[in-house]
Amino acid sequence: MSVASGVRHFLLALQFFTRIPVTGRLAQWVGYSPAMLQASAAYFPAVGVLVGAWGALVFGAALAAWPAPVAAMLCMVATVLLTGAFHEDGLADVADGLGGSSQRERALEIMKDSRIGAFGAIALVLALGLKAALLVALTLQGAGPACVAVLAAHVLSRLAPLGVMRALPYVGGDGGKAKPMAHALSLPALGIALCWSLPVAVLLVAVHGIGHGVTALLGAAVVTVLMAARFRRRLGGFTGDCLGATQQVAELAIYLALAARL
Repeated sequence: MSVASGVRHFLLALQFFTRIPVTGRLAQWVGYSPAMLQASAAYFPAVGVLVGAWGALVFGAALAAWPAPVAAMLCMVATVLLTGAFHEDGLADVADGLGGSSQRERALEIMKDSRIGAFGAIALVLALGLKAALLVALTLQGAGPACVAVLAAHVLSRLAPLGVMRALPYVGGDGGKAKPMAHALSLPALGIALCWSLPVAVLLVAVHGIGHGVTALLGAAVVTVLMAARFRRRLGGFTGDCLGATQQVAELAIYLALAARL
């Protein structure tokens, strides 16, 4: 793959998973095709680098001006605005679908509904509340380690959906937003994603120590396996919402491990 192709795929991933505009001549240069969007999956962790760096910057600046709870909320607001709550929406849809029906077809139908039901609302409240509490807890280790945690969680949690894509078939239907990613993730694409993730994983272990760092990495891996197993059992595969839900749960797993009293 050429450098230009890699840049195009990264910009396409950035356009798809954030609210950062890629328009005009730049958009014309990037182009679009289902095959390109499939290839852009390799750059999910690269998008996490940008989102995580933005969240860490806001978190660090806010900690200098306000108490930790306020800084945690501002960090969450900053990342949600940047991504358009793309992954949070997936978490809510999966909670509604899996919680709303034990039948596969009905669960998939519920997940396609843009309205949020009781299970989705509860999942969002609990997930966002837990995330805020964990970010506050991480500030007890210092502003620097807390900001590194935000960066690492956003990068490494975006590696988790790639594991789901690699392991399961796509079952979202022709109208699904992840339909171009229906084909199994290639090993070269997974290798590119790992190259983006590895330096951040090393930084995480260096700052938070081997105990917390390795536990966070293992926690994200275990969560990915468990989510994939549940999607296989309940749905027979994954949808775009499943990928968003996996990212959110993996992010929480990383924060939980880093905040634990090991």
